[in-house]
Amino acid sequence: MSAATNLVALNTIVRREIARILRIWTQTLIPPAITMTLYFVIFGKLIGSRIGLMHGFTYMQYIVPGLVMMSIITNSYGNISSSFFGAKFGRFVEEMLVSPMSNWVILLGYVTGAVTRGVIVGALVLVIALFFTDLHVAHPIITFVSVVLGATVFSLAGFVNAVFAKKFDDIALVPTFVLTPLTYLGGVFYSVDLLGEPWHTISLANPILYMVNAFRFGVLGVSDVPIVTAFIVMLVFVVGLSAVALRLLSRGVGLRS
Repeated sequence: MSAATNLVALNTIVRREIARILRIWTQTLIPPAITMTLYFVIFGKLIGSRIGLMHGFTYMQYIVPGLVMMSIITNSYGNISSSFFGAKFGRFVEEMLVSPMSNWVILLGYVTGAVTRGVIVGALVLVIALFFTDLHVAHPIITFVSVVLGATVFSLAGFVNAVFAKKFDDIALVPTFVLTPLTYLGGVFYSVDLLGEPWHTISLANPILYMVNAFRFGVLGVSDVPIVTAFIVMLVFVVGLSAVALRLLSRGVGLRS
């Protein structure tokens, strides 16, 4: 398949995914914004007012990057897992697989749509946060790259989940039993430096910790882990999950019947 044809196919998938996000915006954009507002009110205002400074910032300022990144990764994950499983359920994923388009086009199209939703939701949450506290982005490029990489990692993870899912309930298992615990133990609401052993060491095995801290470093200029290590971890997950997803597509695992 020529590069021009692949580009047309990629553009078609991306436009369809973005149109889907905007068409059901009351389900894809508003709920996470409301949820994060409640987090800001309860954790930032009520609890945060009783907690002192953390790494030189108020508690509200400290948790904002974590909550923004949490909204980005959960929405990126949820978007692609539901969208691609819907394609399986509607049986039109088989048409894409037998079409001349390359597997990487299918994957990149769905991932781009999911990342787009994650970025939009993250931007909404960040705007809402500005009503509660003042923020000045310390490193804009690091902030942007960490958002894209974090959203990409969980978009790919959501894609793999959707490939193996056999019913709609299956796409809720990972967010409930894996994603949520990892998120809350990923330094969103606290600095892992406050944890004693062995929990501090265990936390270092959590990939979300590196995503949250990379974004926090971009916004506030502070991090619990070396920023280079954080980006290496994210890149390793992007490469590894991409390879797995492309392998599953090429073999048609869970897709052909």
